[in-house]
Amino acid sequence: MELTVLVIKSLVILAVFGITLLIATYSTYAERKVAAFLQDRIGPNRAGPFGLLQPIADAGKMFFKEDFIPAQANKWLFILGPCLAMLTALMSSAVIPFGDSIRYGSFEVPVQGIDVNVGVLYVFGVVSLGVYGVMIGGWASNNKFSLLGAIRAASQNISYEVALGLSIIAILMMTGSLSLRHIVNEQNGFFQWNVFTQPLGFVIFLTCAFAECNRTPFDLPECETELVGGYHTEYSSMKLGFYLFAEYINMFTSSAIISTLYFGGFQYPFMHQVHDALVDSLGSTVGHNIATGIGTAVLFGKIFFFIFFFMWVRWTIPRFRFDQLMNLGWKTLIPLSILNVVLTGAGLLFDKFKYATWLIVIVMIIMAATNAIKAPRRKPVTVPQL
Repeated sequence: MELTVLVIKSLVILAVFGITLLIATYSTYAERKVAAFLQDRIGPNRAGPFGLLQPIADAGKMFFKEDFIPAQANKWLFILGPCLAMLTALMSSAVIPFGDSIRYGSFEVPVQGIDVNVGVLYVFGVVSLGVYGVMIGGWASNNKFSLLGAIRAASQNISYEVALGLSIIAILMMTGSLSLRHIVNEQNGFFQWNVFTQPLGFVIFLTCAFAECNRTPFDLPECETELVGGYHTEYSSMKLGFYLFAEYINMFTSSAIISTLYFGGFQYPFMHQVHDALVDSLGSTVGHNIATGIGTAVLFGKIFFFIFFFMWVRWTIPRFRFDQLMNLGWKTLIPLSILNVVLTGAGLLFDKFKYATWLIVIVMIIMAATNAIKAPRRKPVTVPQL
């Protein structure tokens, strides 16, 4: 029986790994389709029905493309950079609870790669290592544009990781645990989702997630208008493919973590009633497993929404200047995240945390509206008469 449970656990890990790769692969297809939709175009429609084989064609092109290493580059570090970026991207999804559990006889196997009680620290540790792949690749290329992109990536990630960590501290204060599964279980009602009790923390975390994934408007490390191609300028073939693919894996993982921390994970309204009804009608094992499948499908629905949101923002908002990016991180997001921690602590002390964080959101909306009203209006340009 223990061997059977081990096999089921291994299958769950392989399924998580495979689904992560599959979704990241077809995120490239979805990116083009979303861009086409927003720009009133068609998008990929040649390779396969509705262009569904386009990611396979792209992978084949990358795989068979000529691979070269610049003469003055550090060969081993040049190879290590994209490998490290890909490895850390794949490792970060291991602790995300994708569902409740699979029941087999008297055993239950959680739908999660590894269930550790320090899941949040694991995610932060792995994400922090991801910047080394970018730094090593940019430095090893022996190219000034690549080095500038690597330095930008390091400064950007360090700046926004501070606010990212502080935004999660408020959730840890409320739940009292670093386990992602425990955080999900604490959100067992629709209005108990953390997005309702930590709206400011959610906005800060979402903004920092864009910066951590190097997504527009925070894609300064690979800004083609200033740095040719950024840190991966000298890369080609599958080494370049690893860097590009790691970005989409990070986007998937960020969407999963946002859904887990702020939107209840695999929880959904009337989940317990659905579970009880399935167990009563289909039996303890089958009913429980079907209910677990429904919860997993709900979580992936939330993940797909945020992936779409990442793409929507990319094709809507222009890129920041680098000084604007750093000012936003150090002068806005970090003070707001510290204020959010203080308000959460005060709210927990007086048992009013649901109102404390909403107060600062209301104040921010009023301040933004006031600044918009007071903004100087540009005078119309008059064309001189000839």
